[in-house]
Amino acid sequence: MPAPEPTDREEDAAPRPDAAATAEDPGAPEEAAEGRDGGEAGAERADADSPDADAPAGRSAADLLPSPVFVLLLGVVGLAGWFSWTRAEVDWTGDGARVYLPFVFILTGWIASLVLHEYGHAALAYRFGDRSLRGGGYLRLNPLRFRELFSSLLMPVAFLLLGGIGLPGPATYLDDSAVPSRARRSLVAAAGIAVNLLLAAAAAAAVAVLVPSGMFTDNWMLGGLMYLCYLNLTAAVLNLLPIPGMDGFGVVAPYLPGAIAERVRPWGLFGVIAVFAVLWVPQVNVEVPRLMTQVFAGLGMPQVDVGFGEVLLRFWVS
Repeated sequence: MPAPEPTDREEDAAPRPDAAATAEDPGAPEEAAEGRDGGEAGAERADADSPDADAPAGRSAADLLPSPVFVLLLGVVGLAGWFSWTRAEVDWTGDGARVYLPFVFILTGWIASLVLHEYGHAALAYRFGDRSLRGGGYLRLNPLRFRELFSSLLMPVAFLLLGGIGLPGPATYLDDSAVPSRARRSLVAAAGIAVNLLLAAAAAAAVAVLVPSGMFTDNWMLGGLMYLCYLNLTAAVLNLLPIPGMDGFGVVAPYLPGAIAERVRPWGLFGVIAVFAVLWVPQVNVEVPRLMTQVFAGLGMPQVDVGFGEVLLRFWVS
């Protein structure tokens, strides 16, 4: 009968030379792991200063790309704008008294403006260190994945439909503690205002190019485009107010005593609603478009009436 094969049971039973060292030196496992994974650790140290170094594992550059939802939204804006430009709806229905495609163009255009407004906040906050936004709806321009869907999307859309007012909601999803300096936190708050101003300027420039100076137009797409200019311009102006919930308050908040800013910030949603309530007063609601029309005239674009765009939007009122 052959002798049994030698096994390593006795070796396992005996204490290993490095076991005692491990027990006496708690740092030994870390040093061993560092030795085993030296290549990976060196790579991690080499990438420590990269923009995505703080991103959670398993995420990729796709987390920062526009979502298919936003691409679809832009497609709807473009199609509705084209059909409004050509008055295709009249050819389909034979009735030009009540049309709906300009409403779709203005509504989806305003939603796209809201998404870009929030993206302005989120992109700058991410650039300054708020990695919690990576892969979320704000950086991917996906309104369906907004953390604050009511205040960031539904409430501003309701403001538009009820009062014809361009007013974004408060950016409550930002983590101010992740942005290292007061000046940068102010810039993050001001980014939304800057985006609305850029969108208003782009819409105004398009109308100025398409309509000769001093001429009037009843084109549905141009009327809707100028109304979007009005909405973005009013959003920028109103957000300058240093009221909790408005971007203007976010600009000055880092320089206020910490206790005051933290106590007032949770009331931001009610601050925005209060501003809307004042603007919804009939006298104010009529005066604001008139003042904006004068601003447009002062900029050399008196050819488009803001009221025309509101008629196209709120077709159920006429």
